[in-house]
Amino acid sequence: MTTSANPSRETATLGGGCFWCVEAVFELLKGVESVESGYAGGHVPNPTYEQVCTKTTGHAEVLQIRFDPAVVSFRDILRVFLTAHDPTTLNRQGNDVGPQYRSVIFYHSPEQKRVAEEVIAEVTAEKLWADPVVTEVAPFTKFYPAEGYHQGYYRDNPYQPYCAYVISPKVAKFRKQFAAKLKEPAER
Repeated sequence: MTTSANPSRETATLGGGCFWCVEAVFELLKGVESVESGYAGGHVPNPTYEQVCTKTTGHAEVLQIRFDPAVVSFRDILRVFLTAHDPTTLNRQGNDVGPQYRSVIFYHSPEQKRVAEEVIAEVTAEKLWADPVVTEVAPFTKFYPAEGYHQGYYRDNPYQPYCAYVISPKVAKFRKQFAAKLKEPAER
């Protein structure tokens, strides 16, 4: 999907557990121009965090990522995504349990659907994970931005215990594994 502000940009909508964790990684990826935490895939309009946490709205915590495909491909975005969280656990990431923490790729076009299915098959064939990938591939319908305090949470709160003990190791792993794909310090 292209955005109206810049037709050469694309959008990816991905859910990989707590949005704070995957947001911290994608903010560092070269070619990513914006990352916004929010909710998608549910049936309640304009859900709040509290509503989503009841596990009754159908929404997943997601990121809406705007990126320049001339710098980073959707395929590369998905490769990072499928290593930045555990795509083999249904409705859970670590101690975060519930359908709002499901692993999901909400595709914006038939091409994104095709690429998502290919990348999942590749990751499975490579045995990147010991267990089968259970990431859902579903059509994008609507994105609802999360409350302001969720945006850039790790960046703004790196020493908060959850950030220090759960997110920091994921960011360190990403930096090591994808060093060539990191933004320059001035871009962050």
